[in-house]
Amino acid sequence: MTTALLTTEGTYPFEGGGVSAWCDVLVRELPDVDFTVLAITGGSTSPLRWDPPPNVRVVRVPLWEAGDPTTLLEPGVSLRERIRATTDAVVEDDFVPVFRRVLRGMQGVGELDGAAVHQLARFARKRHWPTAWRSRSTWRAFVAEETVFALARDGQRPSVFDLSEALRSLYNLLLPLAAPLERHDVVHVSIASSAVLPGVVAAHEWGTPVIVTDHGIAMRERALAVSTADMTPYAKSFLLRLGEYLSRLAYAYASVIAPVAEFNRRWEEHYGADPSSIRTIYNGVDPSVFAPQPKPRERAGIPTVVAAARVIPVKDIETMIRAAAVTRRIVPDVAFVLYGSTDADQAYTDRCRALVTGLDLEGTFTFAGFHPSPSELYAEGDITILSSITEGFPYTVLESMSCGRPVAATDVGGVREALEGAGIVVPPRDEEALGAAVARLLQDEDLRLSLGRRGREQVLARFRTQRSVDAYRRLYDQAAP
Repeated sequence: MTTALLTTEGTYPFEGGGVSAWCDVLVRELPDVDFTVLAITGGSTSPLRWDPPPNVRVVRVPLWEAGDPTTLLEPGVSLRERIRATTDAVVEDDFVPVFRRVLRGMQGVGELDGAAVHQLARFARKRHWPTAWRSRSTWRAFVAEETVFALARDGQRPSVFDLSEALRSLYNLLLPLAAPLERHDVVHVSIASSAVLPGVVAAHEWGTPVIVTDHGIAMRERALAVSTADMTPYAKSFLLRLGEYLSRLAYAYASVIAPVAEFNRRWEEHYGADPSSIRTIYNGVDPSVFAPQPKPRERAGIPTVVAAARVIPVKDIETMIRAAAVTRRIVPDVAFVLYGSTDADQAYTDRCRALVTGLDLEGTFTFAGFHPSPSELYAEGDITILSSITEGFPYTVLESMSCGRPVAATDVGGVREALEGAGIVVPPRDEEALGAAVARLLQDEDLRLSLGRRGREQVLARFRTQRSVDAYRRLYDQAAP
């Protein structure tokens, strides 16, 4: 039986969303693969959102847990001897030199040096990870390396606060190196971020092949988040350097890079991916589940636009709301119905609700929350809408196409590749263009029905679940010894 380590971050099996759906399909459709899911999460208390099948074992790595996170990674293991063995001299001799190599790799002034990453993981197995990071030797080394780098690049010395926060972030984001790791036939990394670290270690320890699947591009999403964050220039620079370092590690150690869209290739190659190692595997849906259905009686005669998205900034719900105002000027009786969690980012949800009120859209735009049957929600609308500023190869677009509903969407990630004439794409953050596209589809019945049929045909020909899963099975078979 093939064994696979599937590493996730902020997704399966503790959160919803498209990447989690992809993971669930993968592990269920490959029952002959014994999966260990190493799930990187924020804390240790969030409940399972998915019920993993019998061929899945879950190991949680809580990055931001208070106290000593290693007690959660290795429950039942006495750490007293490890703590006692992690003396100042041991940290100075065994940890700090390797730590400096990692820092220089992040700064781009040294080698990428995955061997140093592997050595940090080996140190964590024998010694006590938090003690090493809290030592004066580690702090002095970090301050020296980062101050010299910042002065040379920007001519400014980072503040003590900036340095302490940066070191704390680095400690947490490298925590997967302290997770217990067993040998598997293949490591499958679902995002080019901290989730790649166990793959780098396994590649050095056992020569394990690593597959990296990019949905959205982690580095691009990090850059978008950091650009709007309330941080000092040094803090932003540090997090971007760390993100780039992890991306480069992912692509350097990948035997195969399997993005879900060709769009991702340009980013992967920019961060060092070998073009010959890139093999796009599109997501797929089950067309027998996501099938065309008539609109429900209560929606008959109401021009209805449906969206399936969590209310979070990368989905750019604010642009969707403004687009609704644009559409209403052309189609006065239009209704927008948004299905998706409103709990992920309460501050952003509050902003979106306030925008609905401010634009007098209470009777037009509805936050409908969770829908118990995703395969049925698309039937409520004449079309669907996607307003994201970043995407991979979104399931919501494929599901809508499979249900015979055309899509008005922003031109991000693999959206254009999915639609290919089965919808209308517009620039991101352009509410006028998005609202006009929605109005056009609602007013032109022949166009709407034609695009809906074309979308269904494309799913049947190219975007079935089985086609996608079979491609991953071949990768596992080729990688496994």
